[in-house]
Amino acid sequence: MDISELFKNATDEWKNLLNGKDPFFMVGNATCGRSAGSTEVIEQLNTEAANSDEKFTVCEVGCIGLCYMEPIVSVYKPGYPVIFYGSVTREDASEIVNSFIKKGKIVNKNIIGVLPGENSVDIPNLFDTPVLKPQERLVLNNCGIIDPTNLNHYMANNGYSGLQRALTMKSQDVINEINNSGLRGRGGAGFPTGRKWQFAKDQDNETKYIVCNADEGDPGAFMNRSLLEGDPHSLLEGMIIAGYAIGADHGYIYCRAEYPLALERLDLAIEQAKEKNLLGENIMGTEFNFTIKVKEGAGAFVCGEETALLASIEGKRGMPNPRPPFPAVSGLWGKPTIINNVETLTSVARILQNNPEWFSKYGTEKSKGTKTFALVGKVKNTGLIEVPLGTTLKEIIYDIGGGVFEDKKLKAVQTGGPSGGCVPSNMIDIPVDYESLAEAGTIMGSGGLVVMDEDTCMVDVARYFVDFAHKESCGKCAPCRLGTRQMLDILEDIVSGKGKIEDIDLLEELGEGIKKGSLCGLGQTAPNPVLTTIQYFREEYIEHIENKSCRAKVCKELKYYDIIEDKCTGCHACFSVCPTNAISGNPKEVHTICQDSCIACGLCFEKCPDKFNAIEVYPGSKYKYA
Repeated sequence: MDISELFKNATDEWKNLLNGKDPFFMVGNATCGRSAGSTEVIEQLNTEAANSDEKFTVCEVGCIGLCYMEPIVSVYKPGYPVIFYGSVTREDASEIVNSFIKKGKIVNKNIIGVLPGENSVDIPNLFDTPVLKPQERLVLNNCGIIDPTNLNHYMANNGYSGLQRALTMKSQDVINEINNSGLRGRGGAGFPTGRKWQFAKDQDNETKYIVCNADEGDPGAFMNRSLLEGDPHSLLEGMIIAGYAIGADHGYIYCRAEYPLALERLDLAIEQAKEKNLLGENIMGTEFNFTIKVKEGAGAFVCGEETALLASIEGKRGMPNPRPPFPAVSGLWGKPTIINNVETLTSVARILQNNPEWFSKYGTEKSKGTKTFALVGKVKNTGLIEVPLGTTLKEIIYDIGGGVFEDKKLKAVQTGGPSGGCVPSNMIDIPVDYESLAEAGTIMGSGGLVVMDEDTCMVDVARYFVDFAHKESCGKCAPCRLGTRQMLDILEDIVSGKGKIEDIDLLEELGEGIKKGSLCGLGQTAPNPVLTTIQYFREEYIEHIENKSCRAKVCKELKYYDIIEDKCTGCHACFSVCPTNAISGNPKEVHTICQDSCIACGLCFEKCPDKFNAIEVYPGSKYKYA
């Protein structure tokens, strides 16, 4: 089939869907939606369709980013705009069918907004809502809007037009466009993408590779997963363009096996692209050939490092190798190899679909474009967001995130996952770009943002991330293997009340040594959470050591529980759950806690009825370290 006919058929199908005579539902059925119950909503809608005289269809879409409102359902009825609903239950789905689809009566419960366009109802546009209005959806523009399993939906929304355009250009001109856009790698240090491509293109070698790093091992990060589940063809298009630009005809997608839905949709997208001559031999009728294989990773965090990732693809143990030579010169099987992550390659597709100026008008002078972030932790509106680089942390947390959960005080924001650092609340006016975050002692990484409130212990946060880094260390180099273990031992002493004041200086010394001596980027950044928490929250370390106290009442050995006498009614609820029999007292009499037997498990605190609140948790080791 001629490529122009492919685009025409896709556009016709999309227009018929949006402007057709039959209603349709689109249900966000990515991983976040499924965990919230979207599969049950789809089952209910299909049941309603089977038992209804009204004809309507139900299809799946990816995550639109509003994870805190899942399951999300959009519904179209002729004569009305597409209406988005959040937190939809089975009962809500039935009500929408019976009231709106059958009778034309809009159900007002849990409406988020309507798709932009002709708005015949008094409902705000979806992208004018407080969460979405500050965002600029360049990479995520299809997620939650199109069916990721339908190639026509992607092509009708400008998909593969970037590849079509690239194949009419010289390969060097494609690289020039990426350079002119200012695109930097979205997976770590932010190296200029076009410059990296140029290194590989300039290598005199007939065999070259494009590798997509979709490993994404950071705790709390789900940017790559959401893109793969919601818009897999955008990645394929970006990879094919990259292959054409550097002269590669083979590509690999390295994706962790823990992403089954992403892998399923990737495999389907690859088969669809092959079928329509968008992938394989003589792509779009040209002489350019390109194939893509998916390699499933086993979940090792170190395989997010590019040389360890390449070793894993080659069938070796995932361990990093010294650089130089860099992969762009000698990578997979010794051949020139470009490694970009999912968001970078998707950005490539968007740039070629439009133009470099369109992309570079967003962001800052040195950090162009937008960036996706997984906004998680103690924030009201958790989810996947996309903002221009240079947007401040304050705007992200309060304008998009809606502020701190339960309106508690913001304490810090962790950026960059285990390789990043903690930015304190008094610095949240910092712009989120590569240079500003580096000056603060942290990194952007792949895009995890963890919001922490007043109930967070920063020493325990440092301990958690060092524990993660140590367990995920491949063990190849001593600074990472032994240094993280020693840092973890010191931090565990501090959170258990056994620390010494000189431990703080020792942690800093160890951290700097690990950064300088580790072989790969993962070891080099592992101390960042410790170094930034010492830099910005040193007083908490001192309190843990000198006062044997955890102000956040998190560290088990540095807090204690006690019963407030004038509130205790002797209901016996706490008595029944104490695993060490530390609580004594007869029913309907005031109870007491034996501090020598108490292990600070907190079960009594959780079990005490809210109406009494007779058990309180206190910072400090009043009894054990008196």
